[in-house]
Amino acid sequence: MARIPLSEVRRFCIDCMTAVGTPQAHAVSLAEVLIEADHRGHFSHGINRLEMYVRDVETKTTDGSAVPKILQESAATAWVDGNNALGPVVGNFCMDVAIKKAKDYGVGWVVAKGTNHYGIAGWYCMHALKHNMLGMSFTNTSPLLSPTRSKTPVLGTNPIALAAPAKDGDSFILDMATSAVALGKIEVRRRKNESIPMGWAQGPDGRPTTDADLA
Repeated sequence: MARIPLSEVRRFCIDCMTAVGTPQAHAVSLAEVLIEADHRGHFSHGINRLEMYVRDVETKTTDGSAVPKILQESAATAWVDGNNALGPVVGNFCMDVAIKKAKDYGVGWVVAKGTNHYGIAGWYCMHALKHNMLGMSFTNTSPLLSPTRSKTPVLGTNPIALAAPAKDGDSFILDMATSAVALGKIEVRRRKNESIPMGWAQGPDGRPTTDADLA
């Protein structure tokens, strides 16, 4: 299997995003989280997702040039409008605000609206580790999950992530979907024309399936 230098992967991601009008700094923010996802083994949220981000900016579903802003804040909290910007741009902005507030007041809670897919949730809580802080990151998603005994998706996979510093860099990091598996892992199997394990998903009839195309 051919090995591609990390610098080339980064360049490719940035070039793809700037080609559809994304500012360089925003493209870099996206490239960093995608590369980190692949590096950590979350291939469902790495370069696998690049096409989605390019398409969303190209079709104006996402505003690649938008900048988030604080709508309202207190000493330790903030409410942010993402202005439909790229998810990683909003996520980084929110975590930076939260870290600053935590340094000043002991805790920082920031919530955002008007944002988009932001990659792996763990990327953001890991920022806090650099400051010897606990970090948490949560997000909702589109309806993808059916309640028990139902075949209609009404719940999100709603990932949660937590990072806690420890000695000698041996930090604790949890990054998980609240469903049996993240949707992206099914998408990867579909691209490879592979079946999925029983218990990962159900088909349109509400019964468990191993067919990634029906999941």
